[in-house]
Amino acid sequence: MDLSFFCNFASKLRLPYMKYIGIIPARYASTRFPGKPLAMLGGKTVVQRVCEQVSQVLDETYVATDDKRIREAVEAFGGKAIMTRADHKSGTDRIEEAATLLQTDADVVINVQGDEPFIQRSQLETIKALFDDDPRTQIATLGKPFDSLEAAENPNSPKIVCDVNGYALYFSRSLIPYIRGFAREEWLTQFTFLKHIGLYAYRREVLSAITRLPQSPLEKAESLEQLRWLQNGYRIRVGLTDVETVGIDTPDDLRRAEAFLLACQ
Repeated sequence: MDLSFFCNFASKLRLPYMKYIGIIPARYASTRFPGKPLAMLGGKTVVQRVCEQVSQVLDETYVATDDKRIREAVEAFGGKAIMTRADHKSGTDRIEEAATLLQTDADVVINVQGDEPFIQRSQLETIKALFDDDPRTQIATLGKPFDSLEAAENPNSPKIVCDVNGYALYFSRSLIPYIRGFAREEWLTQFTFLKHIGLYAYRREVLSAITRLPQSPLEKAESLEQLRWLQNGYRIRVGLTDVETVGIDTPDDLRRAEAFLLACQ
């Protein structure tokens, strides 16, 4: 369907049309896996698989990179890339520079990790819905219930605790909350521990504001950037997903992703 037709149709129904842009930060340099975005996964590069998934759902998709090899690879498969500085301390800062360079008119910018080749349409739709149904949403992300206590205890899988309205109260690498009065092996039956899925979306003006904030004490303590935003009074709305992601941080993760891909075919 033609986009202008949809916009006119929405206008007649008094429904505001929200424009979404997906920006995928992709660095070549990586301590654990150099060149990760260009690693081959089932005959395609990791970054191509991410782009293809995102492009199915969002109005525009760009890869933000500081490496010409990644830009050339993206353009070779028909994707769009934009060069950014090499000195960014976080993916969020790279996203902000890219959005500024693009002069995007999108209402919401979605930060999709460049090492998540299996991100699903349902996850992106859930993120979009958090903005579509509430104009107060500033930042949004996703959480998934842990399947095991062992997985929940992994400090590399941050946890989210939410309020009754679905807004994040806190993120932690520790297993929170503490379940008093029950043996530890019973905790999963008493409380739904949420795994943080590292997909972020920001209203355009909020993205600009949070990238100007200095690091906060909680962020430094847990090494979790989103705590900077919470500690400065921004609210993060959390959508729920039942889809497990397969992120790629190391060559071993790539081998597991290959096996996952084969199992899905």
